[in-house]
Amino acid sequence: MIKQHPTSDLLAEYAAGSLPWAQAVCVTTHLHYCSTCTMEVDTLNQLGAQLMAGDSEAAADTALLDRVLKEIDQPREQAPAQVATVPLSAGARADLPPIVNHLIGTTEVQWKRVSSGLRAAHLNVGDTEHEVALHKICAGAKVAHHDHRATEVTVVLRGSFSDEDGVYGEGDFLLREPGETHRPMAAQNQDCLCLSAQQAPIRLTGAWCWLNPFLRIQPG
Repeated sequence: MIKQHPTSDLLAEYAAGSLPWAQAVCVTTHLHYCSTCTMEVDTLNQLGAQLMAGDSEAAADTALLDRVLKEIDQPREQAPAQVATVPLSAGARADLPPIVNHLIGTTEVQWKRVSSGLRAAHLNVGDTEHEVALHKICAGAKVAHHDHRATEVTVVLRGSFSDEDGVYGEGDFLLREPGETHRPMAAQNQDCLCLSAQQAPIRLTGAWCWLNPFLRIQPG
């Protein structure tokens, strides 16, 4: 059961087409799992259509997903040769939302080792203000304790993880604000795969803080 959802204000921005593309991708991903939020967005779209009746240009601008897909279809950046490639076959992706599969495309996922139990792979959505990535936490692994320098949106795609505030499973939508701290840990029986959109890299605390200058997912 999904316990974490976007706020009504966030869904209203999504329906109005005013969310940054990266965050809109995360909301679209959540809607794949959540019928409750899908119905709320449908209601908001109907209200918006009534308000904009007769203004075809404004109505067309609310087709947020079409604009997102057009943007992410632009040529992708080439990953540096030293980054290892790990295939993610069509069969292994069958349970993922269509928008995530579209982001991955037909290429191999470029996984970067962040720590012994965490891998990350940059996804190009054409939003220069955010960094969108897949994060894979190995079963039973803990991510180093960290805080957030800016807003981060995360959607659980597969498996589950927990932190000081609760347990999060498939479809859960988490919004972390600047200054919030936590230490995610994947469930013991399965790797946890998440999609995230960050406005700035996380900041490790404690003994691992010396790694902060290296926390960059997107190939430079």
